[in-house]
Amino acid sequence: MKQKKFLLPESEIPTAWFNMQAVMPNKPLPILNPATHEALKPQDLYPIFCEECANQELNQKDEWIPIPDPVREQYAVYRCTPLVRAYDLEAALGTPAHIYFKNESVSPAGSHKLNSALAQAYYAKQQGITNITTETGAGQWGGALSYAAKKFGLECAVYMVKVSYEQKPYRRSIMETFGATITPSPSMSTRAGKDIITANPNDQGSLGCAISEAIELAVSTPNCKYTLGSVLNHVCLHQTVIGLEAEKQMELAGEYPDIVIACFGGGSNFSGITYPFMRHNIQEGKKTRFIAAEPASCPKLTRGKFEYDFGDEAGLTPLLPMYTLGHDFKPASIHAGGLRYHGAGVIMSQLMKDGFMEAVDVEQLDSFNAGVLFARTEGIIPAPESCHAIAATIKEALKCKEIGEGKTILFNLSGHGMVDMSAYDKYFSGEMRNYNISDEELQKYIKSADALNK
Repeated sequence: MKQKKFLLPESEIPTAWFNMQAVMPNKPLPILNPATHEALKPQDLYPIFCEECANQELNQKDEWIPIPDPVREQYAVYRCTPLVRAYDLEAALGTPAHIYFKNESVSPAGSHKLNSALAQAYYAKQQGITNITTETGAGQWGGALSYAAKKFGLECAVYMVKVSYEQKPYRRSIMETFGATITPSPSMSTRAGKDIITANPNDQGSLGCAISEAIELAVSTPNCKYTLGSVLNHVCLHQTVIGLEAEKQMELAGEYPDIVIACFGGGSNFSGITYPFMRHNIQEGKKTRFIAAEPASCPKLTRGKFEYDFGDEAGLTPLLPMYTLGHDFKPASIHAGGLRYHGAGVIMSQLMKDGFMEAVDVEQLDSFNAGVLFARTEGIIPAPESCHAIAATIKEALKCKEIGEGKTILFNLSGHGMVDMSAYDKYFSGEMRNYNISDEELQKYIKSADALNK
């Protein structure tokens, strides 16, 4: 059947982001100063983040945050993004379910990450900042921020997790093409990196480690601020353009989702597609299910613990109340580098705790099985991260087939995999494998967070 896309005109680009904190029945626990264990104020974050992002991070009152016109003008380059009915995938599965996906791969950076990168770069420019730093796992966030920095005339330095730096050379090339400086993490350029390399010279890096290095560079460099691609509240806020558009597009399709699915690393694309729909569950009593699909090798939602923990490996961030595997967790070298993070965002952790969302873990081989089927039916090669959402979608669609119930499923295609083909090479050659972590090993890492909560 011919693929059907539901498009919106440029005039329908949202004029405000949706702030989930304002409507939550139970507000997130406060983010704490690690030295005093007192609740943070926005100004406590000013040394690290630009001021407007810090203000948005702790805003629990305003349901809608206006999108600045210069950001909307940049959004108009690629938004509104298509909503697509996956007819051929449905046919291949023989399911009565209706499957839709929001295609965020059409951005100049190839993923949803640009939605927040443009906002953060704009706010930095408005404050008079000249340099920004960040970390990146698979390279999608680094590529997006490099592009956004160039658009707003900023210098950008990116610490890229070492295993991804080596696995994904073309992600590095994208960042360099946009003018960013790339350093594999851990590195010898920061105290945090030196300490990690000294302890383990063969350390392949983690997002927590790369965050530590980027923050250290930001606070030690004049007129420089740190930016983040996931986890924090203001990042998730910016991503709600995805779900706000999808609401209108589902209306055009004449349907409303019974299930909304996204892959889950720190939570940026999950929050973006789910929050606008989840508010109807909270405010109107709708019964949509929201499913986070995380790697089985990094199972913070399915096997982690809800408590205060650092957002980075070196302990430079505030203490965040979140589901965590421990800030010194060493993730396996899976190809979905953007999902190799030890914790979940504060808002999503509270929503998970309160039963507004659920989580499933997906084995690496299962994710690529799903990604290949999607590519062969829908014609888009998905990023390894997005493959996890596709795998969870297929599982739900097959459940519909078993019980003969035609539910409407919406998932977020967070990015394309056109520069991740080395991962697909490993899959087709039979070299790819699953990674399992025992309960005993998980508990060893979680103890690092337990110690902070005594």
